Amino acid sequence: MTTLKIPDLGGATDVEVIEILVTEGDNIEKEQALIVLETDKASMEIPADSEGTVASVKIKVGDKVNEGDEFIELSGGTTVATEQAENSVAEKPESNTTTEQKKPSAAQVEKEAVSESVTINIPDIGGASDVDVIEVSVRIGDMITDEDSVITLETDKASMEIPAGISGTVEKILVTLGGKVNEGDPMLVVKTTSVSQSVVEPIKAEMPESKSQAAPVTSTPQTSTLQTNASQASAISTSVSPMTEEPHDIPESKVHAGPAVRKIAREFGVDLSKVKGSGPKGRVVKEDVQAFVKERVKGPVSGGGAGIPAVPKIDFASFGPVTTEPLNNIKRATAKAMTTALLNVPQVTQFDQADITELEAFRKSYNASGNGVKVSILPFVLKAVAKALKEFPTFNSSLSEDGSSLILKQYIHIGVAVDTPKGLLVPVIRDVDKKTVTEIVQELGDKAMLAREGKLSLKDMQGGCFSISSLGGIGGTAFTPIVNPPEVAILGLSKSDIKPVWDGSAFKPTLMLPTSLSYDHRVIDGAEAARFSQRLVTLLGDIRHLLM
Repeated sequence: MTTLKIPDLGGATDVEVIEILVTEGDNIEKEQALIVLETDKASMEIPADSEGTVASVKIKVGDKVNEGDEFIELSGGTTVATEQAENSVAEKPESNTTTEQKKPSAAQVEKEAVSESVTINIPDIGGASDVDVIEVSVRIGDMITDEDSVITLETDKASMEIPAGISGTVEKILVTLGGKVNEGDPMLVVKTTSVSQSVVEPIKAEMPESKSQAAPVTSTPQTSTLQTNASQASAISTSVSPMTEEPHDIPESKVHAGPAVRKIAREFGVDLSKVKGSGPKGRVVKEDVQAFVKERVKGPVSGGGAGIPAVPKIDFASFGPVTTEPLNNIKRATAKAMTTALLNVPQVTQFDQADITELEAFRKSYNASGNGVKVSILPFVLKAVAKALKEFPTFNSSLSEDGSSLILKQYIHIGVAVDTPKGLLVPVIRDVDKKTVTEIVQELGDKAMLAREGKLSLKDMQGGCFSISSLGGIGGTAFTPIVNPPEVAILGLSKSDIKPVWDGSAFKPTLMLPTSLSYDHRVIDGAEAARFSQRLVTLLGDIRHLLM
């Protein structure tokens, strides 16, 4: 019985198990992916370091693990037996030859091979500096080719996979998950091996012709084993091409794909065994998953029903001159996220208006007091939303992956959409309920500036519980903001305007702020949304309620 343990996780602790790729009774091979772990920055596959049969799985999805924790027990395995058979074939002298006529063993060939340790550095990364390492795709001892992706980096604009650039065995990993790197920094140490010419030349045994003919090829068990192995190898090499053409026959856990690709596949609900890989050696890359989803959306859904009809292709140039401008990375990411949200979340929008006459008067007097801090309406809205989230905890939750339970958060982090020259970014203000309005003003201003300069880090945009999108500075009366999963609600603010409001005896000029509350109807019903919206209106109508 062999017990497999969690390997080095690059210093990460309490890492969540998000997927288990094997079950009890499965026969597994060395380097086969067994489980997938996910930190707040990246996901990683944990491969088997030996082969055998899964006797028991000691963890479950959702568990937290650390380096050295036991996670799977294996029984059986053919590694030792196979090695003994190979050694016996290599070491046993043939009955009709002398010691001088023996062929060199595999061990002897290794001794005559020429090895060299090469340090691989971070290549040109487009002038970016202090780039986050969000994924390490290899482990010490892995065999890699020059085109294999070894790490994934992410800037505030895009992520990029870094190939090895050389073939060999990984000796050292010089970067850590979550660390920062620059062009020229050492990344890996790879041991490359080349065999000298004297070894690869065939060695002919000078056997007498009569004895050679007298000994049949299948006269010994060792020779029979070699023939069987050779035929199996031939069968495997023959089957590679058909399997690439028909990926349906490959178990998903054995598909050659990195953690980042598997994460995308899970988000889109794609079975990787049905995706044809276009990468080196049939490796499935992100573009393959995206193309697969695109094809499924265009075509009919198998088993009945119809997919979303494709937008018809139109030759716009036939109507007049046109130019083509590609979307930047931020807009492409936004388009993808919003499409995913609309396809997966049933959304409803509740419209309302808040009387902010007194709030606006206080804001103007505070700004005129000469304290050096200029306050807009938005920080007050954040404080009001934070109080409402405490009173309506469903709005501060997320739906579990299987849709059977709610995850209620004990913290209040609110994302605020910021308009930048390259597109929309949403920095997150953490622990809004614990901060003063002036503290929120300072942090909001700092993060908005970083967003517009393209210096906002990935961490600054993660962990939000609720979002606010304010278009009041531009104009408009109302709009329907799109919920950003896994959040369950988002608040839209439009331009405030003076309106005549009946106070019971006369119409009174009142500054009204239009609000648009979009919510996930799987989690929040209409009555609850209306109550949340009305509570928000009350808090903004008299900010003294924020003190209670």
